[in-house]
Amino acid sequence: MSKRAGVFALVCALVGLAASAAAAYTHYHLLYDPTYKSFCDVSARISCTQVYLSPYSTVFGIPVAIFGALWFVVAALLGVVGLRARDAVRESAPGYLFVLSTMALAVILYLGYMSIVRLKMYCPLCLTTYAAVIGLFLVSGAATTFPMTTLPRRASRDLRVFFGSPLAVTLAVVVFAGAVMTLLLFPREPVAMAASPDPAASLTQDQRSEIERFMAAAPRVPLIISAEGAKVLIVKFNDFQCPACGQSYLQYKPVLAKYEASNPGAVKMVLKDYPLNPACNPNVQVVLHPAACEAAVAVRLARQHNHGPEMEEWLYTHQPQMTPPSVRQAARDVGGVTDFDARFDSTIALVKGDIAMGKTLDVKGTPTFFINGVRFDVAILPQYFDQAIAYELKRATAAAQ
Repeated sequence: MSKRAGVFALVCALVGLAASAAAAYTHYHLLYDPTYKSFCDVSARISCTQVYLSPYSTVFGIPVAIFGALWFVVAALLGVVGLRARDAVRESAPGYLFVLSTMALAVILYLGYMSIVRLKMYCPLCLTTYAAVIGLFLVSGAATTFPMTTLPRRASRDLRVFFGSPLAVTLAVVVFAGAVMTLLLFPREPVAMAASPDPAASLTQDQRSEIERFMAAAPRVPLIISAEGAKVLIVKFNDFQCPACGQSYLQYKPVLAKYEASNPGAVKMVLKDYPLNPACNPNVQVVLHPAACEAAVAVRLARQHNHGPEMEEWLYTHQPQMTPPSVRQAARDVGGVTDFDARFDSTIALVKGDIAMGKTLDVKGTPTFFINGVRFDVAILPQYFDQAIAYELKRATAAAQ
């Protein structure tokens, strides 16, 4: 490997390592700090938080970013080998890096598809790691000057050299031990949290205290929305084609059902429409969700036929395939709506009323929540959502005494 190629590979590996470490840091705070806001949450579509809260961000509860950071450590070491090792080993280094980067390329293609196509989200830190992997793939492929079929023989020879160097063995042991400890000690994201009958039970006392301190100190936005006697009013500005809205719907559903069973009528969820589509939302400049306006109308009309929940469920579970025509068809088949087109204009006017309210509240993206006026600009984890409701119920009970 030439010096220029080696330096380029090392720079790519270090950039990828820095981005992966930042991603792991962000993911950790999302798990343990409900008030945390990531620096890369730029807009409704450019958001690290929404990607890291998705099901595609972990493997067995461990953030993908941790595995990425460990991979970049190995890639950086190979870059150093390509620069500093003896000639025979240095010549083989780009071949090893090419094999590793080819496997990593398959992984980032999958993750990129899930993020950009399925979630319709762009994560700046993720994109940085993708670019680093692609850079390593290209430079290692160009720097490999021998047939790849000879790589196993070269690996056998280089392993003998490796085990003959105490420094190399010590470094490998340190890296391996560090990787194992990182995987063992990094907090696992709770699996199937939404299915748990009591998500808040998984929180530590410190975490419960943190959300309570936040709820107690946070400013409360006055909302001109009737709570109808409920002690906890939750207002969600929503887009039915927004992946994070769908995910929070599925995760929060059992939490709300739990409180409806234990405290009937005490918790009220109010849905406000905020489609991220300039066709009905003048606050949006580009079309993020092309069927969002029709979806909002479909739910409103389906509610008049007592099929609102079924319509919502269909929309949230069919987001990747949603188009304006498919939403119209679903409104007929699922919502029992036979006059969609005739009532579209009058109903979209009501949707625009919600959008106007969102503008006055400075809603930038979806979902945005207000829990008794306390604002959350992203969907928090379900255990924090549960604890916030529990705190507000306790606060309301204390105020009534």
